[in-house]
Amino acid sequence: MGAAPALQELREVCQPQAKLASRNGEHWMGRLYMRRVSLRVTRHLVRTPVTPNQLTWTMVVCGVAAGAALLIPGVPGALLAVVLFQGFLLFDCVDGEVARWKRVTSATGVYVDRLGAYLADAALMAGAGFRAAQSGAGGWVSLGLATALGVVLLKASTDLVDVARARGGLPVSADDEATRPRSQGVAAARRIAAAFKIHRVTNGLEASLVLLAASLADPAVGGVGATRWVLVALAAVTWVMVPAHLLSILSSSRLR
Repeated sequence: MGAAPALQELREVCQPQAKLASRNGEHWMGRLYMRRVSLRVTRHLVRTPVTPNQLTWTMVVCGVAAGAALLIPGVPGALLAVVLFQGFLLFDCVDGEVARWKRVTSATGVYVDRLGAYLADAALMAGAGFRAAQSGAGGWVSLGLATALGVVLLKASTDLVDVARARGGLPVSADDEATRPRSQGVAAARRIAAAFKIHRVTNGLEASLVLLAASLADPAVGGVGATRWVLVALAAVTWVMVPAHLLSILSSSRLR
């Protein structure tokens, strides 16, 4: 198989600064620590026959399994969901790094990557609904599924910008300036929301940590009371963001 490439050489090829610096292209956990871990995993994987698409499918499995893990009662299930979502992030980093090193790219890989992001976050919210309904209250399952739907709509509204631009004959917009709303009122609201970063809880990585904290608090509250309060908060934030995000897109220059 040959010697493993040096980390510095691998970093220059697999972790281009343009991607790492992108506000929308790199999760903050990736910048903070996961890229350091992923590079060491990639260093060994590039010497194997494994393909980027196989790694992307592994990412998808980790994400969906994280939602299923919440069906396990108590802290063990919530902790397993966190671990699996960290695996999701790891393989989300590794698949692209292996693709860049091997110079193998495909539309299939991009498609499965986006599909995985939808499925993972939706599965976690749905899993939270089933966890909250462990004492038999079926309405919590519906709330979890509604939150999952909201998360999917948030992601879809962002991805549909690229679809609309492509079908309208416009180039892909990579300029952050284009994402800024033209309306001063909408822009101010967007800055406030960004300052508090409350929108991050709609992402499965952050939501899994919040749900773990809730599982630790559940015994003190009684039953799954803390988990239920967290689910209500997740649903509220998600469904406030759905119309707000749509308004932000329509009032910006992204579709022009």
